[in-house]
Amino acid sequence: MQGGEISPVELFLQAGPVVKAVIVMLIASSLWCWIIIFEALWTLARLRRAIRSEGKAKGRMGEVIGRIFAAGREEAFEAQASPAESDRRSAITAAMKRQAQELIETSQRGLPNLAVIASVAPFVGLFGTVWGIMTSFAGIAAAKDTSLAVVAPGIAEALAATAIGLAAAIPAAFAYNRLAAAFGLTARSLNRVIEDYGTRLARENGPVAPLRKKIA
Repeated sequence: MQGGEISPVELFLQAGPVVKAVIVMLIASSLWCWIIIFEALWTLARLRRAIRSEGKAKGRMGEVIGRIFAAGREEAFEAQASPAESDRRSAITAAMKRQAQELIETSQRGLPNLAVIASVAPFVGLFGTVWGIMTSFAGIAAAKDTSLAVVAPGIAEALAATAIGLAAAIPAAFAYNRLAAAFGLTARSLNRVIEDYGTRLARENGPVAPLRKKIA
């Protein structure tokens, strides 16, 4: 401690075991939060690139999107006997959307954890603060000294838990809302591509399509 300032490391070392456990838990939650954020951003970028290429992009995401379009082509072959183009289109897009829904749900599987961190971390930090203040007052009573020099370090240790809780919760809340909106937008974009592709397949794979090929 120099010049009346206490470093974060000193605050942690001087804290009681309960407050230390709370701080470690919050720091771990914050690290987990950032891992989820970067993983979601990376997944989102690959997903958008694969959608734009209609499954022709390289990598695992391109293969997954490719399977969605493959499901549409398979369904188009099965639905060739249907005379109505609207029925064929509905069957094709339904098959593709089932695959797409599974992909979107898998891609954003980490987002609920961000919501949990955003909602729980402040209260965990508050618990650490309350516990630290109680311990600090108990120490003051035992020492029978209420001077600021005695009170301040204990209060600072306690408040550090709340600060760390907020530092974990604020990015998690912001990222959850932004990423949920981004995945929703990407899902709508994928659905539009599916609708267009389904319409094209329905037109190209009707009952008269084989006849046209033979005549040609």
